[in-house]
Amino acid sequence: MSIIWGSLAVLLLYLEVVYHLSGFGFSSFQPLLAIALIVAWSAAITIIVGVVRGRWKKIIYYGFIWIAVIWDCVQLVYLRIFKQPLLWEAVFRGGGDALTNYWREALEGVLGAVPFLLLFMLPAIVLGILMHKFHWNFPQFSALQLLRTAVILVIGVVAGIVTMEVGRAVKADYYESYEEFYDPSSVAETMGILPMLQRDTVLSVSGLFVEAWEADEPEVEWLGVQSTNGTATGESSVSGGENAGNAENTLDDLEEEDVMDVADDEESLPSIHPQQFAIDYEQLHTLADNDKQLWLADYIQGTTPTSTNEYTGMFEGYNLIFLTAEGFSSYAIREDLTPTLYRLVNSGFVFENYYVPIWQTSTSDGEYINCTGLIPDGQFSMRKSSENDMAYTLPQFFASEDVYSYAYHNNTLSYYDRYLTHTNLGYDFKGSKLGNLSEAEWGEQLFAMENPDRWPASDLEMIQGTLPEYVNEERFHVYYMTVSGHMNYNFTGNAMSSKNREAVANLDMSENARAYIACNIELDKALEYLLTELEAAGQLDKTVICLSADHYPYGMTTEQYEELAGKSLAEGKDLFRNSLILWNAQMEEPIYVDKACGSMDLLPTLLNLFGFTYDSRMYAGRDIFAQEEGLVIFNDRSFVTDSVIYDKKSKKTIWLKDAAGNDIVPEEQKESYLSEMQDEVKRRYQFSAFILQENYYQDVKQAIVQEPAS
Repeated sequence: MSIIWGSLAVLLLYLEVVYHLSGFGFSSFQPLLAIALIVAWSAAITIIVGVVRGRWKKIIYYGFIWIAVIWDCVQLVYLRIFKQPLLWEAVFRGGGDALTNYWREALEGVLGAVPFLLLFMLPAIVLGILMHKFHWNFPQFSALQLLRTAVILVIGVVAGIVTMEVGRAVKADYYESYEEFYDPSSVAETMGILPMLQRDTVLSVSGLFVEAWEADEPEVEWLGVQSTNGTATGESSVSGGENAGNAENTLDDLEEEDVMDVADDEESLPSIHPQQFAIDYEQLHTLADNDKQLWLADYIQGTTPTSTNEYTGMFEGYNLIFLTAEGFSSYAIREDLTPTLYRLVNSGFVFENYYVPIWQTSTSDGEYINCTGLIPDGQFSMRKSSENDMAYTLPQFFASEDVYSYAYHNNTLSYYDRYLTHTNLGYDFKGSKLGNLSEAEWGEQLFAMENPDRWPASDLEMIQGTLPEYVNEERFHVYYMTVSGHMNYNFTGNAMSSKNREAVANLDMSENARAYIACNIELDKALEYLLTELEAAGQLDKTVICLSADHYPYGMTTEQYEELAGKSLAEGKDLFRNSLILWNAQMEEPIYVDKACGSMDLLPTLLNLFGFTYDSRMYAGRDIFAQEEGLVIFNDRSFVTDSVIYDKKSKKTIWLKDAAGNDIVPEEQKESYLSEMQDEVKRRYQFSAFILQENYYQDVKQAIVQEPAS
């Protein structure tokens, strides 16, 4: 029996080491919980082998070995493609989509990982040969042997519990990532694939996700909010004081009239007032029927809203065309090859510190944060929101002014359940293909385009096929999810790269980089056509174009992406730096914005620019033009502000400097500032999760004293 347990334990440990090295290289690894789980799982399988009879012993023993090997192989391939571990929710809810849409990427991922996949399989193959050659037979185990193994199992379980309790006591990062703000990527990298699998299984299969939040009172306490008495113990944002007005110190040496002064004196601005609804907080607390809802009521009441500013209502009464661009990056832009993108990025508002973090469900989460201003909660947040009252999205505000909202995607209606999610956001959503939906029921939700079956499909053809539906309306809001920039980036499997191959033929770059630029030429053509047709219809001057990425092109390796960028992206959070297009034809001179901002700020920023009456406390993001210091939050709870760049994984902190070369945050305040910002990041994470989990906008709507009016 000891041989069986020992062989299983050694195999699982071997798989952990190979997975870590093949997936994350020589990054830090804290295997204590993994070792405890290996001890326990090996003992559990050994007991099962000991109890069953006959050939079932070999079947269970060898079957478990291959299940473990295949699972690690699948995890590695998925990690190399999507830069995230594979979770059960993706298996059950996204597996069919992935196989149908990403088989090319999966095949390339498998081929690229062949050496490591062979390493995973090697022990199982060798063990199988030995079992066959030497005719291994497992005898029936005695009660004493089973008892000893049970003791080993208990030791493993206890060791795991002790590891986590110690982490809780010392507020270790691994405990936070595993228990309080579950981050599968961090858990897989720092603790191991087995701890990630266990945590994900607990959350997905046994339905303990809700209990994980509610059972931990200290969690609410150190987020600065009491969830039982209706009063906040501390403000939820770092604003005012010495740091809030320092953002202008990070502006480059630009002409004063060309720079948005994020610290203008509020007294010089007309009609300054807080951007919030009139809420009956007593009723809001009365409506709460659990700790999460009480926490949210406290959070909203205790949060200082942003105020109106010089850009409030700048585009009131205008049209809005809002694009989430698949895999878009600033480094795709060339003045000669993508002239329209170049024009739009370098005129209108020019954002010089804009970031697009990547989240667990990459594109869908990128859309979710763009469209809701909320941080995704685990995987498939957009899908989860389809059953909620999404009262404070762009289509809902435009509808209050009798403006119709359209949404289009040049892929299937069913992928990521967009036919449900985007309709729930308030859009009339149409796709170019049905996916797995019936034509009889959903055929009217298709738009016609020339080549819908190309992969990826053409953004230009999408605009050509949809623009006539709205361009002659008096006023409109349109949302596009593009796909031309989708990986993989080569000239054999990417239809848009192949289509525009000749345009990039003379670039002295690798095929990967040239193919990436080539497929984004299609996005540029789409935008050129869009602007031309808007002008022809007399709509251009009254239309705002907003474009943000869903994520950086993670289909490239870091080395490939740095080749495209022409520089190292290892500093701070440079990997996630990007461009935001926010443009109107009547903006004669560019307005440069150096404030730290990100995709979660898009929705409140647009609401402010379009002059809607909204409550800034309903979002994790903030209006970019507000006086408050900028804050960009990343998937692992790293963050960037106007004063600091903090990388949670490496614990590296880069303190930013003012024009005189001094740190913006004085030395004696750095520790407290960093602690405040870490807590603020956690609060906004928790706020976003609870809003989604509790369908909380319903409660807010009931507690509004007077309905918001634009």
